[in-house]
Amino acid sequence: MSKKTRIVVVGAGFGGVKVVRELAKDKSLDITIVDRRNFHLFQPLLYQLATSLLSTDEIAYPIRSFFRHNKNVDLFMAKLRGLDKERKVVITNHGEIPYDYLVLAAGATTNFFGMESVEEHSFPMKTLQEALHIRNHVIHMFERANKIEHNEEERRRMLSFVVVGGGPTGVELAGSLAEVINLIMKDEYHNLSPDEISVKLVEATGGLLPMMPPDLQQETVRVLEKKGIDVMLNTQVAGCDKNSLILKDGRVIPTNTVIWAAGVKAVPIISKLGFACDRAGRVIVNEKLQVEGERDIFAIGDCASFCHGTERPLATVAPVATQGGAVAARNIKRLIAGDENLETFHYKDQGAMATIGRTEAVVNMNGTKMKGFIAWVVWMFVHLLRLAGAHTNTTVLLKWTWNLLSGTRLGRIITNMQYDESRELRPMPLDPEEKG
Repeated sequence: MSKKTRIVVVGAGFGGVKVVRELAKDKSLDITIVDRRNFHLFQPLLYQLATSLLSTDEIAYPIRSFFRHNKNVDLFMAKLRGLDKERKVVITNHGEIPYDYLVLAAGATTNFFGMESVEEHSFPMKTLQEALHIRNHVIHMFERANKIEHNEEERRRMLSFVVVGGGPTGVELAGSLAEVINLIMKDEYHNLSPDEISVKLVEATGGLLPMMPPDLQQETVRVLEKKGIDVMLNTQVAGCDKNSLILKDGRVIPTNTVIWAAGVKAVPIISKLGFACDRAGRVIVNEKLQVEGERDIFAIGDCASFCHGTERPLATVAPVATQGGAVAARNIKRLIAGDENLETFHYKDQGAMATIGRTEAVVNMNGTKMKGFIAWVVWMFVHLLRLAGAHTNTTVLLKWTWNLLSGTRLGRIITNMQYDESRELRPMPLDPEEKG
């Protein structure tokens, strides 16, 4: 019996799952997925978990369920610690895994741009637990403020919510947060005045959604402001503490909630593997998606820096990861067959879209620009197609429809509370592993 070719894929995001799906059909391959979690996360909808519209099982899918019919695919639940290229083994916190071909698809984490105070006091949103932490914190702020009767300044600080970053994540989160506040929170907390509640979106540049044409950027600002959001363009952050956000121009915004959606970088371990990396810690790959100087190691998605024929590295978005995953899989098949003539990766831009809330979105696809309800329907359809499985599609569509008709968001449950010795409720700390 011939020895199976061993393939290790680090990361089960969009790119990693795509690679494995393409390779799993070949039963002569022995494929191991390395991920510290047992689920695939649909990150584009994390903001809907953070704002009480969807629940965890609707944006996360068990990795093993993808490959229940592929006996040659297994999950090794562990965290990448390093590589031994001489012995061709992946080193994890739970042991070593040998490989013949390796695909790095480990994804990205939040980039705080070296601002330690921001990293300590703001709320990032790249993981399932971080999104839940935001949801719990926002609801907790309303609960606390509702019981404070004689300190208006403290109430206003608790009810001031600041989102930093004018990309899709920041825009979608700010719009959804304003909706849950305007449609639900203001009516349910009888001791609070609506004018005490505020949502701000802070962006360092002169426009939101940089991948959009100027008219759709302006439309985005218009819709956000219609929702009552204070859009602050050309505004840079200098730091923050637990009670305020500090701007570079000297202004201070009193707030207990700074949600950081301003940038991403590769997970830290990628820059420690001994490969050439860019400033965001992403490993530099050639036009075949091989790590520079390596024949049997590929990198794709958010942890790869691909800059061939483009002025800047390709964006850290799902289509880049999935298209890269397909090319990496085909190139591995060629190498296994003894063919060194590998396929060059040519990214096909599928356009850009962002939702700004219920019935509002902007879309720019193949030169066609849309806004408003039609754009929102297109956005909804595209995201439903990318979700994992019929059950998820059905439940998410039902929730979106019910939210459209009634505005109801029943996911407003504080789930991360524990009792301390004084019997006072306090938020549970984040798992240190979530820090990357």
